[in-house]
Amino acid sequence: MKKIGFLSFGHWSQSPSSQVRSASDALIQSLELAVAAEEVGADGAYYRVHHFARQLGSPFPLLAAVGARTSRIEIGTAVIDMRYENPFYMAEDAGAADLLAGGRLQLGISRGSPEQVFDGWRYFGYQPAEGETDAEMARRHAEVFLELLEGKGFAEPHPRPMFPNPPGLLPIEPHAPGLRERIWWGAASPATAAWAAARGMNLMSSTLVFDDASGDPFHVVQARHIHAFREAWREAGHGRESRVSVSRSIFALVNDTDRAYFGRRNDDGDHVGYIDEDTRAIFGRTYAAEPDVLVAQLAQDEAIAAADTLLLTVPNQLGVEYNAHVIESILTYVAPELGWR
Repeated sequence: MKKIGFLSFGHWSQSPSSQVRSASDALIQSLELAVAAEEVGADGAYYRVHHFARQLGSPFPLLAAVGARTSRIEIGTAVIDMRYENPFYMAEDAGAADLLAGGRLQLGISRGSPEQVFDGWRYFGYQPAEGETDAEMARRHAEVFLELLEGKGFAEPHPRPMFPNPPGLLPIEPHAPGLRERIWWGAASPATAAWAAARGMNLMSSTLVFDDASGDPFHVVQARHIHAFREAWREAGHGRESRVSVSRSIFALVNDTDRAYFGRRNDDGDHVGYIDEDTRAIFGRTYAAEPDVLVAQLAQDEAIAAADTLLLTVPNQLGVEYNAHVIESILTYVAPELGWR
């Protein structure tokens, strides 16, 4: 059994072929897709966060709105770039969104990926400490955020406060019980996967991972990352079960519209490329085929087999109705045949 949700980047553009023409369209349709996904039986609604881009950049208003309009599905991010975040303000926003959703928030965070501008986090008022890289700054922000989510007091109260205080040091409010255990780290290497496990974060692995020069397929490399995570989790001795998600682009061709959009693809393999000057990565394939073919292909994917959660990356610019169909097709024709339902 697997939890199956969707992952949307929330793109918008003025292209005549796009049904998402503005930021307003992207936000409203992201909310509507979450509602539709819950109705067809999906388990999660997740959103990618990119700054300086025509995508979803400020997740907490959207997460709060989705939480208020749905009742069952998990709601999350994949992922928030911690180079851009104030951990204190983020802990307040996350706590409020989780309480509105009744404890359904699943926040994916990470050191981030290459962005639209050089060192965009500097425009947000952040810079690495002396001798620190931007990745190390992101991990430092993340560790402060995790500590704040514990709900422990740390701030000295004013002796003459505007409102009465409880005794002792004051924590960030509102506190959302259990949210600390629902934080995920987006890792692209076994080392960062193990780092996340040691700190009690769940693991998110996307449609790209760093190339380890083994020559193995994407899903095999990704499965090794999951193994490294689970081994580090076991060694850390956490008193709860870990969770692992992987993202995939999967399209079941069940009608003429599906075949028109995805049936003529000649691209059925992994890709290798550079996400910056020094980082070589493997990009996972897109699966697009008739349901019986998909079942056979996906049964060979070692990373999906090792994960408990599958996030379906959706082409959001094709609109809510079509994307709800994409999700429902996987839940109806593919997941039961693989024992995921």
